[in-house]
Amino acid sequence: MVTMHAAPAWLREELVTLAWCWRLARRDGVVIGLTSHDRDLMIGGIVYRAAPGMKPSALETGDSLDAATMDLEGAITSDAIATRDIDAGRWDGAELELFVTDWSAPDAAPVVVARGSLGAIERRGPAFAAELQGVTRLLDRPVCPATSPSCRAMLGDRACRADLAPRTHRRRVTAVDGRMVTLDAVAPGMAFGELMWLEGGNCGLASPVIGAEGSVLHLAEAPSFAPAGPVRVRLTEGCDKQLATCRGRFANAANFRGEAHLPGNDLLTRYPGG
Repeated sequence: MVTMHAAPAWLREELVTLAWCWRLARRDGVVIGLTSHDRDLMIGGIVYRAAPGMKPSALETGDSLDAATMDLEGAITSDAIATRDIDAGRWDGAELELFVTDWSAPDAAPVVVARGSLGAIERRGPAFAAELQGVTRLLDRPVCPATSPSCRAMLGDRACRADLAPRTHRRRVTAVDGRMVTLDAVAPGMAFGELMWLEGGNCGLASPVIGAEGSVLHLAEAPSFAPAGPVRVRLTEGCDKQLATCRGRFANAANFRGEAHLPGNDLLTRYPGG
């Protein structure tokens, strides 16, 4: 996560002209640059907007495998990072690169201080604290999958291999009532599926669907922003991860990633004929 370089000549000068820079890339493709300098800087084809009040108040690194944490003061005051976007989860999992550069010669090679992705974000008044996760987080993954009666694959991923193209639909949300949204037309198979907002205040956010009744979908959480009118959405059908569904609805039992017939922990306590 932390990259060490030999100090460049401009960093060894008696009087240094350095500026902190942050490059943030969200999961929806939005990339922004911010700098602690009092003027905008053009670095690597990206405009780093001046945010003089923004600075890393604390950066903890070490030789252990623990995740580092970083406090970014003044970030929420920037127009590029709005409080409502943080609350909506748009910045969760964003890739972060922190480096210092010579503001008098922004074409010079910068010194990268840290790289990682934003984990849990905690708001602290006018600032926020973000957990910076490095590549060591990959070591937390299980070495081998645990057994389970239900499928461990995600519908349409490399393990499942189901074709999602015919199971993806475009509709419009015409009304929102808490966690219930009404579509302009029925979409099949939406239980355990996903609704992706394509416009409006929720644009780019995904909402899990936990149930469907005709053209009304029940979302896991209420949308962050109430739509002002009908908005376009992309719907992806879901799967309950049961073998019968995989075989009957998707004809994909060969790729079922579960052990539906494996005896459970209650095998020894079952009574004959029970």
